[in-house]
Amino acid sequence: MHPLGIMSVNGKKVLHMDRNSYYGGESASITPLEDLYKRFNLPGTPPESMGRGRDWNVDLIPKFLMANGQLVKMLLYTEVTRYLDFKVIEGSFVYKGGKIYKVPSTEAEALASSLMGLFEKRRFRKFLVYVANFDENDPRTFEGVDPKKTTMRDVYKKFDLGQDVIDFTGHALALYRTDDYLDQPCQETINRIKLYSESLARNGKSPYLYPLYGLGELPQGFARLSAIYGGTYMLNKPIEEIVIENGKVVGVKSEGEVARCKQLICDPSYVSDRVTKVGQVIRVICILSHPIKNTNDANSCQIIIPQNQVNRKSDIYVCMISSAHNVAAQGKYIAIASTTVETADPEKEIKPALDLLEPIEQKFVSISDLFAPTDPGTESQIFISRTYDATTHFETTCDDIKDIYKRMMGSEFDFEEMKRKKNDIYGEEEQQ
Repeated sequence: MHPLGIMSVNGKKVLHMDRNSYYGGESASITPLEDLYKRFNLPGTPPESMGRGRDWNVDLIPKFLMANGQLVKMLLYTEVTRYLDFKVIEGSFVYKGGKIYKVPSTEAEALASSLMGLFEKRRFRKFLVYVANFDENDPRTFEGVDPKKTTMRDVYKKFDLGQDVIDFTGHALALYRTDDYLDQPCQETINRIKLYSESLARNGKSPYLYPLYGLGELPQGFARLSAIYGGTYMLNKPIEEIVIENGKVVGVKSEGEVARCKQLICDPSYVSDRVTKVGQVIRVICILSHPIKNTNDANSCQIIIPQNQVNRKSDIYVCMISSAHNVAAQGKYIAIASTTVETADPEKEIKPALDLLEPIEQKFVSISDLFAPTDPGTESQIFISRTYDATTHFETTCDDIKDIYKRMMGSEFDFEEMKRKKNDIYGEEEQQ
């Protein structure tokens, strides 16, 4: 999706071919609702109670955007924001001992929260002040911590934080899926918590944004952007063959014709012989006629179930949006639960999330394989993206885009450089 727009801005001539009749591949938003029923092989048509099919735009893969995160920067720098309207997600919640609690979004909320006791709150506040002041370029802010050596486990010890607070910090603020981060150098975690806080500061309610009409708007925005820079978009183009000469890609064959190229970017579904399976994700799309219990009737929210709370290795996520985002009929809510598969019974694994959503009017269950490229593509010039993971935000996707960029261009992706290139085309005066 995004490398395309970025490559166009970078002066590359881009042709985008998609075997589907809609934008976005596996991260599309499906409309009307009838199409979702067909896609999941559900018999019959949606009942009358679901309202008009056209009022629905259901994401196949649920993700929110971090307000201060990499994707929002990419959207701003490439001006895709011209084509999109965002709404702030109303709250983030975390699961503890079978109940959900709001992740505090202000100091007053933190002090009033029943997530932790009074003394714990004081220590947590000290920790947050430390994180806010931390600057990896200024050793005076380290307070005896070596960001490249000290583990996060030791930083938690330094502030004497208890297990519940550690769970909540690592999973609901730093947004790790597992606990592997505890024994890694703390710099990455501190920066993740800073990103969360800075994103939160921009909006107040939560650090997350979501586009009106669904995530399918993003690839469409990038397609429009690419067109401004001379890129071409073709839907309904079956890919018959990737043409290779002397180990290098030279073109793509579709409907008997070959479009010649020097470099190719694609997702794993087009090149099954060049990727390896690295896991599975289960996602359950649930249609509800009510907001989720204990969320203060929020019309959108995220719920994180830390793995420790349900004896797992990886977290379970819920993203909920509603008619307020023009993705569902009036009075309807879409909640999508997802997690990394760990056993032979994925539906049982995701049950703790579904229990929070009852009663559920209709469920759509998918189990997807996760693929990663087997080589960087520098020889063949075929650059393959990774499958979307179970996280509920786009940060890992952006890391993958930057990695593809580096493999293709041989240099790091630089936001500032992009800004300059865009100014050359649009002129400075438009950059408000």
